[in-house]
Amino acid sequence: MSRDGERLIELVNELGSRVSHALTDMVPPAAQVHLINAQRELITALMLIYEHRVTTTPGRGRRAATSPRKAAARRRTPARAGKIPIE
Repeated sequence: MSRDGERLIELVNELGSRVSHALTDMVPPAAQVHLINAQRELITALMLIYEHRVTTTPGRGRRAATSPRKAAARRRTPARAGKIPIE
C-alpha cells in the first residue's frame, strides 16, 4: 500500500474516533456497536475503491470515444417509452 493510502487510513480512523467520542454520551451502546461496524465497512469500501483507482492502468477502465453518430443513436428514447394516456 502506498504512503498516501496509509495516511488516508489514519485520517479516516482519527475522524471516526473523534466522532465516536463526541457521540458517546448521546448514543446508546447497541447503536454505538452498529455505528462502529458501519464505519469499518465504509473504510473498507473506500480503501478498495482507492486501491482500484490507483492500481488500474490508464485507458483500460474507460472505453474509447465513440463516433457522434453512435452517441446520438444511444441518446434516443426507445420506441416503447412514451406518455401513458390518463383518462
